[in-house]
Amino acid sequence: MKKNNFIKTLSILCVLFMALMNTSCEDLLSDSIVNNNDKLTLKVSTSELVLDERKPNDNLTFNWTTGTNYGTSASISYVLQIDKEGNNFATPLEYEMGTNNFSFSINSASLNFIMLNTFGVQPGAVQKFEARITAKVANSSATAQVATTTFSITPYLPVSKELYMVGSATAVGWDVSNAIQLTPSTSSPGKFIFLGTLSSGSFKLPVSRDGCWCQDFYTKSASADNMMVHNIGGSGQDLQWQITQGGQYKITADLLNLTITIEAITGPSFTQIWIVGDASPSGWTVDSPQAFTQSQDNPSVFTYEANFVEGDFKILAGSLGNWCGEWFRPLTNGQALSSTDVAQNSGCDVDNKWKITAAEVGRYKITLNTQTNTIKIKKVNLYIIGDGGPNGWNIASPVAMSYSNGNFVYNGPLGDSNATGEFKISKFYGDWCDGDWINPATANQSLSNGNYIITHGCNGPDNKWKLQTGDAGLYQISINLDTQSMAITHQ
Repeated sequence: MKKNNFIKTLSILCVLFMALMNTSCEDLLSDSIVNNNDKLTLKVSTSELVLDERKPNDNLTFNWTTGTNYGTSASISYVLQIDKEGNNFATPLEYEMGTNNFSFSINSASLNFIMLNTFGVQPGAVQKFEARITAKVANSSATAQVATTTFSITPYLPVSKELYMVGSATAVGWDVSNAIQLTPSTSSPGKFIFLGTLSSGSFKLPVSRDGCWCQDFYTKSASADNMMVHNIGGSGQDLQWQITQGGQYKITADLLNLTITIEAITGPSFTQIWIVGDASPSGWTVDSPQAFTQSQDNPSVFTYEANFVEGDFKILAGSLGNWCGEWFRPLTNGQALSSTDVAQNSGCDVDNKWKITAAEVGRYKITLNTQTNTIKIKKVNLYIIGDGGPNGWNIASPVAMSYSNGNFVYNGPLGDSNATGEFKISKFYGDWCDGDWINPATANQSLSNGNYIITHGCNGPDNKWKLQTGDAGLYQISINLDTQSMAITHQ
């Protein structure tokens, strides 16, 4: 009787709801998520992919449909396999995708490594591949489903991670075992910088200090002085760049685009500068203040980032320990932080300072160009970017995290009841490659792990924190950039 009463009650409620919603009891009781009845298909984002080292974050993406669970209400899990065409998936790459996951991406840099080291594809060779998605229903009576697709990949030969200089124009001459090492650019992959003295003579660029002249060299192109040729194994013409007048030079070699710039420089007036003042972490000391960081790409540009409190500051240059030495100061005392004007002067007669008011307390990044005498003083804010956070994928005008005593804090929801989502944290807003990112140390990192890395523009791994099913809720995120610590706490 209890069962019959329950069915009768459910039927009455269904009829009433049907009248209100203009639907049927059959529609109401049918759950398309529980009972999937779709044909399994697999698609790839491009059928012919030519990998380019200049685009490390380009992705190859696989998308598939749900398939069917044959009306069993059982879950469906997926396995993605990739192998050379014709190999019948004998030795495939295999990825366990779990349930409720219908997409998988591999970035260009990872894919190129796999092509060269796992599948043994030669750089520049076109290799055809097959991908297979297998849908397994968590019911012993249900048959597994399979869908396949084909595509081709052309890998590249990665450029060297090191670069050196040797030649009669250098201090080491033609002693390749002591070749001068160039500095890799932190902002542009594949670029290397030399800053220093060259005499009249010539030079070329080996990739190591191997004493054998049969190693790879980058030499001057016969067609243009600003172009390079990659001579593999020392082959090809041995053309060298000429320095006609000795002096200070900046040389930028771009291995990805095979270009080189050779600039004679007068040299920056200063090789080190420091922050001084009670608004800064240095306080009022000229003996051991905190230093700016000199740019590897432009030796005239110095940057400094820190938490500033209420007070004053100015910038020391030249040498330490001298209050009446060389300084960079604002044109007027208490000059607005938004102004780009700065004066380089010495002595103690004019002692203008920048002022941080109580309303302006926060973290700042200062960029000073000692050649053009310009300065940018920009407040640093942090923004949560992603569909798992409060701003969504809005990089143009996100809402900043709050700041207090060196900590950036967010209190609020992450995810929702219908979606898990993912997020990363930017130190800027505007366009996607305009500044620095705070990314988790690994892809799809859980909220319990606060380890992070700093990436620049669009050059680093695009890792994100990923909310799993059941993670949605209210959270506090706290980040201290000085201690490099981060905590994500469920409230």
